Amino acid sequence: MPDEHAHSHAAARPAVRALAASLIREVANEGMGDPGVLPFWFGEPDEVTPEFIREAALASLARGETFYTQNFGIPPLRDAIAAYVGALHRPTSAANVAVTASGMSALMLVVEALVAPGDRVVALTPLWPNLTEIPKIMSAQVVCVPLDLAAGQWRLDLDRLLAALTPGTRLAMVNSPNNPTGWTATPAEQQAILDHCRRHGIWLVADDVYERLYYRDDAAAAPSFLDLADPEERVLSVGSFSKSWLMTGWRLGWLVAPSALMPDLGKLIEYSTSCSPAFVQHAGVAALTRGEAAIARTRERYRHARDFLVAALAELPGVEVAPPPGAMYAFFRVEGLTDSLAFCKRLVHEARLGLAPGSAFGPEGEGCIRWCFASGQARLADGVARFAAHLRGGR
Repeated sequence: MPDEHAHSHAAARPAVRALAASLIREVANEGMGDPGVLPFWFGEPDEVTPEFIREAALASLARGETFYTQNFGIPPLRDAIAAYVGALHRPTSAANVAVTASGMSALMLVVEALVAPGDRVVALTPLWPNLTEIPKIMSAQVVCVPLDLAAGQWRLDLDRLLAALTPGTRLAMVNSPNNPTGWTATPAEQQAILDHCRRHGIWLVADDVYERLYYRDDAAAAPSFLDLADPEERVLSVGSFSKSWLMTGWRLGWLVAPSALMPDLGKLIEYSTSCSPAFVQHAGVAALTRGEAAIARTRERYRHARDFLVAALAELPGVEVAPPPGAMYAFFRVEGLTDSLAFCKRLVHEARLGLAPGSAFGPEGEGCIRWCFASGQARLADGVARFAAHLRGGR
């Protein structure tokens, strides 16, 4: 006779079952594939990958490069990443670079390498949900320190963060420029965080995916922990091709790590993806070695899009929006909004507009909405008109 409880044993382990599903995806599932919906929910551009990058992948395929590569990536790509990071920040050896099948995969590998069940992980929020949920896969304890929206800017309470980084904390996760708020750490803040982590032996994971989408001072990149830390310290930098080179669907990223960690990262890459596809890696080489003009164009395009969207939203009654210094999102507060998930679902159906709910980025994000502005101005203007009409309709 079958066990009446057998069905309850056919589930994932409790830590995985307890993971929060992406609320961004939940909203997108309401309208994905509907051409009548204007989508701004994902962190994705409205343009395809530049042609010279696509051509490099096609040339690799034409050469028949469809075989496994080294776990850490093909040498030309590791060399190119090392040179790129070295030009932006500090001298970097290819031996400290691991190519990964996306920035997201790099973050997962880091957590798998460093975090054990029960370990304390501290994250700055509001934050892309993947960063807070990944450590929970390893049954870690995630402590969130919120950024504050004050005087028209998202700000870090540095004392509060340092107080949360208690002795015995295993890992600190800092995403700067930040998704969703655009907050970007200053060099002084980074130095204080680094000094504190050094004192207590805390690993520091820098999610640097948006570092080239930085709009202040005409800087080549946002301030980075790589500018301050020694190559062999407990500091890891995660990079991605997705945002700066318009390569979201290619799933290619990298990790800069101290030498002592590299052999174990190699094992984890072997046991998760083995390697990234060779033709995708050759596209990455083209992006790094020939892509500066494309990045400069994208950054200027997004700067204009940001200025347009922030100004348009600021004119709407009950909307509080801070101009983001980095990344590709406006994260704005809507007066009286208490259920951003339900609100964004209504937007899809009633306004034909796809935005991301603030609650997707942690409880600190409730009452806010994220709008990806990696888009042309006419499309943004259409979106603002739909959003304004929805607000006038009483939500």
